[in-house]
Amino acid sequence: MLEIAIPGRETIQATRLVLDVNGTLTVEGALLPGVSERIEELKRKLVVTLLTADTFSTAGSIAETLGVEVVRLACGDGATQKLSLVKAWDASSVIAIGNGENDALMLEAAALGIGVLQAEGAAASALLGADVVFPSICDALDALLSPSRLIATLRK
Repeated sequence: MLEIAIPGRETIQATRLVLDVNGTLTVEGALLPGVSERIEELKRKLVVTLLTADTFSTAGSIAETLGVEVVRLACGDGATQKLSLVKAWDASSVIAIGNGENDALMLEAAALGIGVLQAEGAAASALLGADVVFPSICDALDALLSPSRLIATLRK
């Protein structure tokens, strides 16, 4: 479990990290440098799950590289599917990271929603649904590894 106490907010007791793949962990389907090492550290505290439409058909190999589970979305409304899964895992114990239109609802529902704005851009709805936005996935993962970084930004 990863506990994050932010003044003025309910303490987050997270058990799962849910990650979008395309545009979040990857650029054009290729895993970004530095992600593997950070995920390895976070797996000591959280169950890590990839949620993806698998646009580039690389999710299986990425999940294998990271040693995490992957859930491929069915064709159709990915936003609703991601939201349903986050709720099924108890949204109050989920940290979600994403950048796309289909991530907005899960980011808003999660105990902590993190948006990332990288080379493939970010949907405005994802940024609005997030609690905090970082310029890279490595910065976002570093904030989870050192949660005190979140306090100044998110305290009320």
